[in-house]
This record gives sequence, structure tokens and C-alpha cells, in this order.
Amino acid sequence: MKFWDCLATALHTIYSHKMRSILTMLGVLIGVAAVISMVSLIRSEQAMVRESFESLGANIIFVTPGTPGSGHGVAGPFASSTTLTMEDAQAIADNAPSVEMVAPVSQSTTGIVAGGENVGALTLGVTVNYQDIRNFEMDQGSFITEQDYKGKARVAVLGNELAETLFGQMSPLGQNVRINGRQFEVIGVLKGKGEAFGTEDQAAMVPLTTAQAILSSERASSAGHIVQAITVQAKDSDAIVSAQWEIGEILRQRHHIRPDEEDDFTIISMGDIERTADQLYAIGELIMGAIAGISLLVGGIGIMNIMLVSVTERTREIGLRKAVGAKRRDILTQFLTEAAVLSLCGGAIGVALGWGAIKISIGVLANMGFPFPAMLPGDVVAMAVGVAICVGLASGLYPAVRAARLDPIESLRHE
Repeated sequence: MKFWDCLATALHTIYSHKMRSILTMLGVLIGVAAVISMVSLIRSEQAMVRESFESLGANIIFVTPGTPGSGHGVAGPFASSTTLTMEDAQAIADNAPSVEMVAPVSQSTTGIVAGGENVGALTLGVTVNYQDIRNFEMDQGSFITEQDYKGKARVAVLGNELAETLFGQMSPLGQNVRINGRQFEVIGVLKGKGEAFGTEDQAAMVPLTTAQAILSSERASSAGHIVQAITVQAKDSDAIVSAQWEIGEILRQRHHIRPDEEDDFTIISMGDIERTADQLYAIGELIMGAIAGISLLVGGIGIMNIMLVSVTERTREIGLRKAVGAKRRDILTQFLTEAAVLSLCGGAIGVALGWGAIKISIGVLANMGFPFPAMLPGDVVAMAVGVAICVGLASGLYPAVRAARLDPIESLRHE
């Protein structure tokens, strides 16, 4: 029996029992749609995170206080230990050949008042280099200048979201805000970045010298003026590894750490953070795919059940086919083809339903202020449909073998 004959017979049988076929395909359909929509949304978010990393620059290195296992390594400028100083940053700038720029950062949680608005926000004490290292673009005004830094000026640059919270649609430039009761003039507003980590969109930035003089609760230690992080820019992406090694050697020497002792600081590059994020998203894809795959398993059970019913209903037909010369493999191929067509149709409809679910989800998230790029990865579609067909074949195998083994004489006697 030719394959095309089997396919035509399978389509005719499915069409003859439309409602039963639709209900049978439902499990596969839902499973494929769930796999595609969940994994695609994760991929969309991953693409946005990668874009955020690229906007920050590939050759950025974060140095934060605390040992690598303390959990501060990805805290950016918001780690809570106090083992880094401005003098450490200066030593890195002076003695690390692979380093282009260095920007120490202090941070404190402050109350910021403007007009009738009073919000709690992070205030970062930064240097002039911080803008270039972090690739910040100005939406309005200008960033902190060398004159502001040296003169300990009471000026502030606001993150995009913080500026909108405090001033609404009014321009903040030239307006005064009170940070922990001290008056500052707003000289600039950053463009929103929507970063995957860090909170600059909701933060205020002031000169580091000003922050240490009037905002910081930290006192200068015997080692120097304490900062919460040191942001470093390597000369290029090829110099990142050597820059990390140089920074580690400089800090270990300055902190008098013996060879058998653990670092009291963490050095992590943007590439390290991106690889960690990719691993987390891969785990998320696996978990979501496994959960959605349960529907495929349920759909496979439904296909097996309906194929067993079909074998019982068509016992006389099977006997008649065997009587006129059909072989076991012909009967086996016929029923496997029907199972595969059921699962393939369910998978195809599931792809369309999954794409519709993605478009609806993207629209809802966009209206909530979380724009996502709509994407339908080809490998996910191929995997979902391929798994659906395999599930259909596996589910139809037992009924097909059972049909192939029926005795033709007994089958013809079946009522």
C-alpha cells in the first residue's frame, strides 16, 4: 500500500469523524501552543536583556565589595560591604595598563522632595567618567562636569523615571530638589535605558565629592574614602581578561591579602553577567517547555485512546483488507499514518494559536509599559511540531500493532 493512499485514507477517516478528531487533537494543540508562546516570550525578554547589555558596553568591569561567594557580585553599585575606597580606584587607574577609565561610585538611600512629591530613591555619588563608562545619554541638560566635581557643587542629574515622578511633564532643568534636606539644582535628565539590572532610571546622581561631604553616612577609614563600587572600562573587549587580572593583583596587594586568603572584593565583567543571564533563561526555557510538554503527553494519551477505539470500530474493515491481500505492515502503516496526521494537524493549529497568544501578550505588556519584541523562533516551532508528531507516532504504535496482529477470519466475524 502506497504512502499517498495511506495519507488519503487517514484524511478521509479524520474528516468523517470531525468532532472526535478535533477533541483528540486538542491536547496536542494546547501543548504546542503553550510551548511556543512560553518559550518565545522568554526569548523575547532575553533579546531585550542582551540589547540592554550591549547598550552598556561589552568591555565594562564591575568591582564590588565582598567575597565572590557573598552574593554581591551582581549587585552593581549597590553592594553593602565596605572594603573598597577611592584610593583603590585611583590605584587601578594608575597601575592597570589594560584599563581605559575608572569611576568609583558611592550610594545612599535618600528622601528626595520636589514640590508636593516626596519619594525614596537611591542617590549615587559619581565622577565625570561615569557617564562615558556606562554609555549614558542625556535627555535634557548636561551631566556632572569636572568643575562640579572639584567644587563639590550641589547639582543633580535625575534618572528618566525619577524625573517624571517628581515633575511630571514639566521640565526639571533649573528646578531645585531636596535630597535628605539639602538643596540641589537639577542640571540634567538621563534618557531611559530600561536596563536588565541597576536602577539608574529611578536614581539621582550627584558629584561623588558632594555625596561624601554631605550625604554619605560612611566615614573615611584608615584605608581611604569608602565607596560601594568601582566601575572600570577596559581598553577593548580583548583586554577584559587581562584587566580583571590586573585589578585583582592591585587590590590584593593594597588590601594585604595573603596568597592563602580569599579576596574581599568581587570582579565581574559584563560578559560574565550576560553568560549568567543566558544560563538562567536557558533553565527557564527548559522548565517552561517541560511544563507545557505535559499537555503534549496528555494529547498523546488521547490519541492512543481514540486509535484503540478506531481499531475496535474498524475490525471488520481490517479483516476484509487482510483477506484481499493487505499485509501486516500495510495495516501498521495505515494506523501510524492516521496518528501522525492527527498530531501534525494539532501541531499546525497549535503554532497558529501560539503565535496569536504571543501577539496578544505582547500587546497587553506594551499597554502596561513593558514593550517586548514579538518573535517566533523557527527552532522552537520545529521542535514543538516535531515532538508533537513523535508523540502521535508513539501513541499510535500500540493500536497500530494491535490492528496489524488481528486474525482476518476472526475480524470478519466481528459484529
